[in-house]
Amino acid sequence: MAEPKPLLEVRDLQVTFSTPRGTVRAVDGIGFTVEAGRTLGIVGESGSGKSVTSLAVMGLHRGAETTGSIALEGRELIGLPEKELSRLRGRRMAMIFQDPLSSLHPYYTVGEQIAEHHRVHFRSGRAAARKRAVEMLAEVGIPEPARRAGEYPHQFSGGMRQRAMIAMALACEPDLLIADEPTTALDVTVQAQILDLIARLQQERGLGVVMITHDLGVVARVAHEVLVMYGGRAAEQATADELFADPAHPYTRGLLDSLPRLDDADDAPLRAIPGAPPSLTARTPGCAFAPRCARAAAGTPDERERCATEQPAFRPYGDGSRMTACHFAGAVQEAAR
Repeated sequence: MAEPKPLLEVRDLQVTFSTPRGTVRAVDGIGFTVEAGRTLGIVGESGSGKSVTSLAVMGLHRGAETTGSIALEGRELIGLPEKELSRLRGRRMAMIFQDPLSSLHPYYTVGEQIAEHHRVHFRSGRAAARKRAVEMLAEVGIPEPARRAGEYPHQFSGGMRQRAMIAMALACEPDLLIADEPTTALDVTVQAQILDLIARLQQERGLGVVMITHDLGVVARVAHEVLVMYGGRAAEQATADELFADPAHPYTRGLLDSLPRLDDADDAPLRAIPGAPPSLTARTPGCAFAPRCARAAAGTPDERERCATEQPAFRPYGDGSRMTACHFAGAVQEAAR
């Protein structure tokens, strides 16, 4: 009996932009899968390609060249006509954006916007769409949903606007939800509420979720698997438990080491990764992280040469359940232990 296809399967995804300063390789050959009922966390610094990847899945890039494969339940999305993509967006896959205030239209009530989203995909009447909007506001925990449906986005707090965005995204019961930094502008208490809400709705509906974030605390809270991106490429992929317990890539180790710890002294400085992210227009021949990598700097001359000239393949490591792109993954783990 054939194994069921993953909900989302991305293979060798490349997204490039032509600019006056040259071709920007924003995403350079990454791949991952997302299963129904599971959450993939994608993490990395600003400019690592996280949001570009999510927009490519949704087919929302304009002026970019996208190659590779993006398959939703086996259906290839790259090259699909815009009309067909529009039918899938919202109905089969949906996205929550970082800033709900700029994503919601200021001239229409929140209820009208959710109802219109439902009408587009189901061709329902106004009364039925309005009822669905109120139901969804209630489901995401907004009090007095019938009254709040008649209010405008500026009348909602930041957390309530994000709940309204989740209500809109899930109004048509999609199978895949992409959340791009959904808690960045919220205080920690509201962050926890939003993450718990997404987790509850995922459990109830069997959603596949892609969580885009730079916050490792968010990843630890919600993700089953984690993909670490650096300079548009995949650096490491593993289960959340494996990644946090024993990272195999020096960049992942640097991200974890940069987090403040409860057992640090009060005056202990934060441990930052030295240097700056790589240029996406002038690719180096070797490992993109090598100029900032403590392991490469401490290696033998031959090892430093290899890091500087040979791009590491993203390949299975250890028992095969994780992937990493480092020539010396074993040494990185051993040194940390």
